[in-house]
Parts: sequence; C-alpha cells; structure tokens
Amino acid sequence: MAAADYEKLGAFYLGNEYDLATGARRPELVLYDSKDLVTHAVCVGMTGSGKTGLGIGLIEEAAIDGVPVLAIDPKGDLANLLLTFPELSPGDFAPWVDPADAARHNLTPDAFAAQQAERWKDGLAEWGQDGSRIARLRAAADFRLYTPGSRAGVPLALLNSLRPPANEHDDDARTRITTTASSLLALAGLGDLAPHSREQALVAAILSDAGAPADLPGLVGAIQKPPFDTIGVLDLETFYPAKDRQELALRFNSVLATPGFEVWLAGDPLDIGSMLYTPEGKPRVAIVSIAHLGDTERMLVVSLLLSALLEWTRRQGGTSSLRAMLYMDEVFGYLPPVANPPSKAPLLTLLKQARAFGVGVVLSTQNPVDLDYKGLSNTGTWFLGKLQTERDKARVLDGLEGVTAGLDRKSLDATLSALKSRVFLMHNVHESGPVAFETRWTLSYLRGPMGREELKRASGTGAGAARPSAATTNGGDPAIRRGTPVPASPRPVVPATVPEYFLGGGSATQWRGVLYGAARIHYTEARLGIDTTQDLHVTAPITDGPVPVDWDTSEPATERPEDLVADGSAESATFAPLPVAALDARKYAAWTKTFGQWVLRAERLMLYSAPAVKLTSHAGESERDFRLRLAQAARESRDADVQKLRDRYAPKVARLTQRIQTAETGVAREQDQASQQRTQTMVSIGATVIGALLGRKAVSASTLGRATTAVRGAGRSVKESQDVARAQDTLTAAQEEMKALEAELAEEIAALTALDPAGAAVETIEVKPKRGGVDVRLVALAWKPIE
Repeated sequence: MAAADYEKLGAFYLGNEYDLATGARRPELVLYDSKDLVTHAVCVGMTGSGKTGLGIGLIEEAAIDGVPVLAIDPKGDLANLLLTFPELSPGDFAPWVDPADAARHNLTPDAFAAQQAERWKDGLAEWGQDGSRIARLRAAADFRLYTPGSRAGVPLALLNSLRPPANEHDDDARTRITTTASSLLALAGLGDLAPHSREQALVAAILSDAGAPADLPGLVGAIQKPPFDTIGVLDLETFYPAKDRQELALRFNSVLATPGFEVWLAGDPLDIGSMLYTPEGKPRVAIVSIAHLGDTERMLVVSLLLSALLEWTRRQGGTSSLRAMLYMDEVFGYLPPVANPPSKAPLLTLLKQARAFGVGVVLSTQNPVDLDYKGLSNTGTWFLGKLQTERDKARVLDGLEGVTAGLDRKSLDATLSALKSRVFLMHNVHESGPVAFETRWTLSYLRGPMGREELKRASGTGAGAARPSAATTNGGDPAIRRGTPVPASPRPVVPATVPEYFLGGGSATQWRGVLYGAARIHYTEARLGIDTTQDLHVTAPITDGPVPVDWDTSEPATERPEDLVADGSAESATFAPLPVAALDARKYAAWTKTFGQWVLRAERLMLYSAPAVKLTSHAGESERDFRLRLAQAARESRDADVQKLRDRYAPKVARLTQRIQTAETGVAREQDQASQQRTQTMVSIGATVIGALLGRKAVSASTLGRATTAVRGAGRSVKESQDVARAQDTLTAAQEEMKALEAELAEEIAALTALDPAGAAVETIEVKPKRGGVDVRLVALAWKPIE
C-alpha cells in the first residue's frame, strides 16, 4: 500500500475493512470524510477493545489535516500523542519503555526498547506508513500538554479570572455562570446542591454582577459583602443572612488555603483560541490531562473547559467543514442519563449546536449506559467495538434504532457479537450502510499512562514552570513600573473644574497622575465594504516641560470611560506630585482638541488582505486570526470542490455500477446454463455407452440416436462454456472501466490544491479615519496605580 492510496484531501485514514465471517483483513481502505465529523461521533467499547488506538488515530488524522483538537484526558493515555519518533530508533523509545515490561519479557530495558522500535516500524509498514508520515504529523501541528492544578505539564489558570469575556452573548453568559457557580460550589464541598439552592443563587448573582470578582480570592470577599442588596424580590439578609454567608466564605477560603492551590491561579489563561492555535496561527493538539486530579477537581476542569469551548464556538462563523475537534476519553460521569453535573449542560449544548460552526465532538466510553439518550441522538457516527455484556449491546441497538430508519437489529446483533480487539463497526449516517474495519497502526507510541515525571519529560524542558497569565501581566507605563520610587505625599488638591478619575478600580496604595483620553473612531471605506466603529483609550504622561502633554508618547489603557471611578483610594495611599499644568482647567480644553487631531493623524484601522482568494480581514482581526480564517476558507473550498467532482462523476459511476450488476447477473445465468448443459451431456453420453454395452444388438437405431444427441449436447456444452467466458469478459471489462474511472476521480481529487495559510501572500491595508469620524468622549486627569 502506498501513501497515495490513503493521503486524500479531507479524508481520515482509519484502517482497512474487515471480514467478520473469515476473520481476515480486506484490502479496501476505510477513509472517513472529515466533514462527516461535524455531526459528531461516539466510540463505545470495553477495556481492551482498542478505543484508545482509534481515538489517537482520529486525533492524528485531524492534526495532519490541519484541524486543531482539544483533547480531554481523564485516564492519562492521550499524552502518548507526544511520543512520536520519525527516526524510529531504539534510542527514541528507550526513555519511555517500562522496566517492569522489559523484565516480564526477560529483556534488559535497552533490548526491550530495540524490540519496541522494531515492532513499531513493522506495524507501520504493515499499514503502508513509515517515519515520514510521523514527521508530517509533527510538522502539521503543535502538541501541548496541559495539567491543571499541577506543574507536570503547562498549568492552566482556570481560577485566575472569573470575569466574563468581552462581548459575551446572553446565552453564553447564562451557561457560563451556571456552570461556573456549580463547579466552584462542588470544589468547596457542596456538589450535591439543588439547581435552585440559595448557595447557587448567591454565587451566580455575584458572577452576574457588573463588578464581578476577578478571581477566587475576590469571590470570597464578595460572598461576605455582596455588591447588591437583593436577590430576586427578597432583600439579601432575608435570603442569605451574613452569618450563613460567612460560613460559605470560610469554605472557599479553606480551598484557597490548601497547599499547592496557587497552581490553579497560575499558568496559561483559559483561552480556547490560544489553546487551539499557536501565536503564529499553527493548529495545535491541546491535551488537557486530568488523571492526577480527584473527582471534584476533574468536574471543575471539564465544566470550565466545555463552557469556554462553547463560548468560543458561538463566536465562530457558520461552516459545513470541520473547523476544530473536541475529543473526550472516558466520558463516564460527565454526560449521565439521569443526574445533572455541571459538565452536562455545556456538553449537551455543544452536541446540539456546535455542528453549525464546524466543531465536531467525539466521545469515548466503555458502557453506552453512561451516556444520556439526548446526547446519543445527536451523534451521526458510531464506532462500536467489543462490548462486555448483552445489556450493553441492547443499549447500543436501542440507541441506533433511535437515529436510523430500517435498522436490521438481528444482523447488527450478530455483527457486534463477532467483533474482536481493534475491530470496530462504523455506522455513519452519511454512508449507505455500516462497515466493519480494523484500525490502522498509530503513529504515536502507545506506552500507556504516564507518571508525573514522565509527563514533565514528554511536555518538554521548562514546561512545568508556571507562566504569567494575561490577567496578571503588568504592561503599564514604563515610567511607573514596579520598583520605581514614589515620593510619599498625600493626595494633591485638584480644582473642582478639573475632571479627575481613578484607573484600576481605585484600590491601589501608590498613584501617579496621567492624562486619560477616550475617543470613538468611525472608519468607512466603500471599496472594501468597511463601515465600523472602534473605541480608543490611552494614557499620556504629564510633564513640567514646555510641552506638558505629547500624545505620541501615549500608551493603551484597558479602562473605558464607564469603568472609571471618582474616588476610592485607601487612606494610607501615596501620590506622586502633579505638574502645574495638570492643575490648570483651561489646559484640558486644549488637550481635548489636540487629542482629536492626534487621533485623526495617528490612528489607522489595520486590515489584512489575501488578494489571491479575495478575502479581507475584519476590523480588529489579528493576522493570526485572519490566517486561521483563510485556512478554514481553504478547507471549505476543498470540501466543496471534492463534492463537485464526486457529483460530476456520480452518473458515470451509477451507469458502470448498473453494467457490473447486469454483467454479474449474466455470468451467473450463463454459468448455471453451462452447468445444466454439462450435466445433460454427461447423462446422454452415459446412457449411450451403457446402451451400447448392454443392448442385444451391437448398434441399434436408438443407440445411434442417443449417440448423436450426446455429440450435439457436447457441442452445446462447449458453446455454453464460451458464453460463460464472454459474459465473464464483459464483467471484467466493466470492472476494469470502473477501476479506471475511480483512478481518474482520485487523480482529479489529488490534483486539487488547498490554500496554505502559512504561505499565502497577505498584504496590509491601512484605513484612515475621515474628518468628522473622530468623537472625543473624554479627556481627564487620571490617577494610575504604581505596582
């Protein structure tokens, strides 16, 4: 088998068809259309059925096709995706073999590593693969191992920010708040609460408030002193008295006081876009390993991940091609048929809605009773492996009957009973019928679950170090970075006619005065179809020089005018002296005018354009995100072109299929007639011989007649044999023509070229604001924290 046989555009190489009657692999390849995964899939099979190999194979194929994957790993097997060795040398395998396994085989670790290397090389060759395909996998995607609550891999700052993302949709907000509240309460030991309990209502109300706490420590303070006086129609003290709230706050404080809990606040931020793509736009396989966590912590991680993925999914544009894949191994407990854990709502919503945005969900489980029927009914592909009990088979068949019309239950029951390890029955609603297949050899070395130290090695040097999250990075004014000495002085008296505000919420203890400017800019460009508005917020230093304010030295600010507060600094806070110009109210009118002029002169809407495909970026879209959109557009174009080719060839295929069926019928008919004629000829010849030997006369008229009949029968027998040969030639010719047509179609599909987003020519376009397009909203004195 050559790579050209399975390296097809938009097709996942899963394995080869399998003949259950003979127990032998067939030569026909099983290639799964990637766009079929948009309707989701479920993989069911007992321990030892080969689910892990199938799942890792699916992830490998997605990565080769440029599709990013979020893989949630409760068992610890998916980290094997990091073990890919293009050279297939014993030295690559040596660090990963288990000495206990080597001892069981009466081998030294080095000898066992050499054996494993040879085994993997032979296994890949058996399926037409080699080290070059492993190299292609590694070049196609970035692989990153996340370990929430641990520094074995890259930590995730799951609890470092509880604030909503920008421009959050109302439906997303409700799902996020409900899921986050339930998950946090479960972490605090309150996992068995009713959905409408007062604890759930209080935490949800705090997370819903405009001034929602930034992190878990902030939540503790908000529970003690909520930023509102009523919940529903009841006042706060009636609904949840302060004494009871103190007990809840103490529960969360105990969680914060747990040794090592600071890891949950450090690491990469929970940003699905950044997890699925590198800063350069390269697709990533993000493996989130939770095998080291307890049940409560696992539920917290899974729930927050699914909610973040749902929110990210809804921000994407609609597509019928596969944009990203969620793979979850061992889904037991996260989508149960009766209970309602925090993970269930976002997972069900993803199964119902993600297909419209090109996000495919693949769930793997040992027992079908682990899954809610509502989830099963939304999956278009079922991978069914060896099952443990008759009850499991019955549940699977019940589920299939719910999504498939005209199901032959008896036949499927017999098929399921005949499955062995690594053999699966694939039922795809996009195909005409189910197919049994044996999974291909994985490109990754399947050495089993890894321990903490192995995870550290697999994820790379330094991967365990906590990285600063976006919420804790200090990118402030260079003049007031951490460590800059500030004269200790009280807050200066500012004239009432000078607008004065505090940045950062007003809770810092050291402050420096800056000039804050906010403007709304309207960009229009009819030729590019641009008509958008963007907000600009900056701060500029105020000096005692001849030019007190130079807007060219300004830096971006995160606060909108609505976020500024009039006061709130601590009594012990100190303030840097203000330049004289900052106390002159007349200066602010001039600074407002120069700010508007500077915005008109300096600000530009930066857009990216790919002329080859006639695509232009949206306002605010980064080059990385634009290239990701290019890649998705290329994938959609590729899938559409492949479908057009298939549609164009479909009539020819149908005609040839009919010819083959007619020829097969003709061969069968001619073979039957020839068989009957041979039998009649043999009978006639036998009767003639017996009559001649036993008759009273040597040669009688009847004997001569029978002999003549026998001779004619022999002639007809020869003619029938010739008819069979001609019918067989007709069948062979039709089959050869079909093979030639299939080869022609495959050649045309292979000739299709997809856009390479990394190599596509991307140009930069600048759109200037027009006069009258700048609306200065505010220019004011602002106190900026010194950290």
